[in-house]
Amino acid sequence: MSAASDTDRPTVAPPPAPADPDAWYAPTVLRQEAVHPGVVVTVERVEEGFRYRAREPSLSAEGTRALERVQAYFVDASTTPPLTRQGAVERMRTGFDPKYERAIDRLADCSPAMRRRLAYCALSRVRCLGPLTPHALDDAIEVADERDGEVVVHTTDYAPARTGITGTDHLERFASERLARYTVPFLDFEVPVVLYRENVLGTDPFATKYAVREPDLLPGDRALVEECKERVWEAPVEGGLLASEGEEGDGTARFVRERAEAVLSRRLTAEDTRTWVDSLRYRVQSALAEYDLAVPPVDGRFAPDRLDDLVYYVLRDYVGYGHLTVPIRDGHLEDVEANRVGERVKVVPRGFDERVPTNLAFERETEFVNVVTQLAATDGVEVNASTPSAKVNLRPPGVDETIRCAVALPTISEGGPHISIRKQSPDPLTPVDLVVGDSLPTELVALLWLLYEHHGVVLFAGPTGVGKTTLMNAHVPFIPYDDRPVSIDEGSREVWLPHETGVSLTTRDHEREYKRVTMADLMTEANYLNPDVEVIAEINTPASFASFAQMLSTGHGVLGTTHAESVEKLVNRAVEQGLPAYLLAELDLVVFPRQTDSERYVGEVVELLDEPTDRSGGVIEREGVTVHYGTVCERTTDGEFDFAYDHPALGDAARDCRTRVFERVADRTDRPVEAVEREFLRKHRYVEYLVEEDVSDADDLFGFLADLRANEAATVERVAAMRRRGERGEDDGEPARADGGEADRRQSR
Repeated sequence: MSAASDTDRPTVAPPPAPADPDAWYAPTVLRQEAVHPGVVVTVERVEEGFRYRAREPSLSAEGTRALERVQAYFVDASTTPPLTRQGAVERMRTGFDPKYERAIDRLADCSPAMRRRLAYCALSRVRCLGPLTPHALDDAIEVADERDGEVVVHTTDYAPARTGITGTDHLERFASERLARYTVPFLDFEVPVVLYRENVLGTDPFATKYAVREPDLLPGDRALVEECKERVWEAPVEGGLLASEGEEGDGTARFVRERAEAVLSRRLTAEDTRTWVDSLRYRVQSALAEYDLAVPPVDGRFAPDRLDDLVYYVLRDYVGYGHLTVPIRDGHLEDVEANRVGERVKVVPRGFDERVPTNLAFERETEFVNVVTQLAATDGVEVNASTPSAKVNLRPPGVDETIRCAVALPTISEGGPHISIRKQSPDPLTPVDLVVGDSLPTELVALLWLLYEHHGVVLFAGPTGVGKTTLMNAHVPFIPYDDRPVSIDEGSREVWLPHETGVSLTTRDHEREYKRVTMADLMTEANYLNPDVEVIAEINTPASFASFAQMLSTGHGVLGTTHAESVEKLVNRAVEQGLPAYLLAELDLVVFPRQTDSERYVGEVVELLDEPTDRSGGVIEREGVTVHYGTVCERTTDGEFDFAYDHPALGDAARDCRTRVFERVADRTDRPVEAVEREFLRKHRYVEYLVEEDVSDADDLFGFLADLRANEAATVERVAAMRRRGERGEDDGEPARADGGEADRRQSR
């Protein structure tokens, strides 16, 4: 027969897909689609509505028995299913880790095709969402719910569709929404962290949750970890632990890692050799593979990732801080709280105004006490029966942020020990960040700049967590680069000083070997350092208030924070702590930040006056001394800021009310008030420029201000030239309109 006759032969068209309207053989099928290799989902019309079915890879009788063996083996393993639907999709796409593959190879002996099907079924049932796994792989499913004990799904085109799945434990995970996923470094490990929200009501009062995805363990691995920890603890130390220089991976970490790897390698190898049946099977399969009668066997040694996972847990408990190792190193968290044994550890992510439970908990009081003791010892404090609680600051190796801890033993804490941790952000915010976030107006930034530069006295007051230290640190670049700021007391660890001339002096509440360091000692030391600005964060104790009083009499600039929600509470607390009320009039400005939900902002700014004026907003009588105060700035109920100084240059000529700060700066610098007023307006134009150009990096801001102070005219000219070369193509920069700047600067000198 010729080729032409072959081409003329009639052909039969392929049958239409089941979901095709012309598919006469499947009239009730509305959708049929493959959502994963070997997984096909079907939506069918039934009498009660829609039926959703999923067809997964099938197993032979031998494959079914192998799957039963695999499931029975992993019953005692710590295989946690994914927390969200996105996690299920990623896990099914990634497949098993090598240590799981090796375990399955030992439990199943089947053909390569059946082995692939077994891998899917085992992954779906052991490490994923079980019967809901194919539904998680279907992008068309938007919502899943439970009605009358049966899971019901809503797809893009058909809803509701019954699935026939009942009694599943993973519906809340299927319905959960991932908010963030990242890794936290610890030594050489990158530990995944997931922040997610459960959308199923009635299961947990906390909807948002935080999970640390530590390595899963195979059956028997926990016993290996505990045995290894005992062997490491009993190991002789030949200078290894004392050789630590503070970097993670050196000293203690290196010693523990090497010892743990040696111990666990021997134990895992011995475990392999004891399984003589597997060894015999390995040798037989190797012999058959040489004659192409079988596939080559898997190496009998343990999987390397299994050893790494075991070593992680040993290092976590001996080098880290147990269950708190990852939260302490997570820069996305602001607070970490462990309240009692058996209760979930709570965290507060940055940007959240709520506590979030974690998947971490101290199940035994002994390990909880060990972490409390370890945290205290890191700062040189020993907690015991006579000293059951302590407040310590620490900065673990590899962590750039200052961490404040309040720890207590069960001696004074019901339900076991407790730990409360607050972490300062490693990257300080700048005034530009605060203005963009609507936390304060540009006029207040310019006013604080004026006081920081001319050594004013500024106090940030408010309850814990409202951002007092954040506000204070944000404006620290306004301290001239050639001035010397000195911070003292425990809170000084939270003070950010970019100045090469800056010094931080700290004290402790415990005994040193040679003497006890007191606030008086630090005050004496600070005076010898000839500071221009003194910073005393956390003015809350009688000693710190006494130091604050001494600072006010030195004539130096003073910056500080304290706990007081209003002017009345500030005066009351100062008097209770022994600060004479008349010294409060030495304060140039008091800033009261506030927090509503997750929003932090400046609620009120007041100036304390020694005599009544037309700007006085209130009067406080304490111990025969009258304290007058006036409101400089406040946030209104509509979210706007009302600044008590309006000027045509600021865009509003409704009133012209000079704040007392101008007069104090004028007295301090021997200038007329009008010159200070012009300087304030000029600084305000610079602030507007910084906001417009988004100079939000703290180091860049400090460098710009240093250049501005060194040569203002050249800096303004450079900025104008850069803007002319920009997208606008013309010089419309506010700093170029700084008329009178050079004259005022010469006059201030």
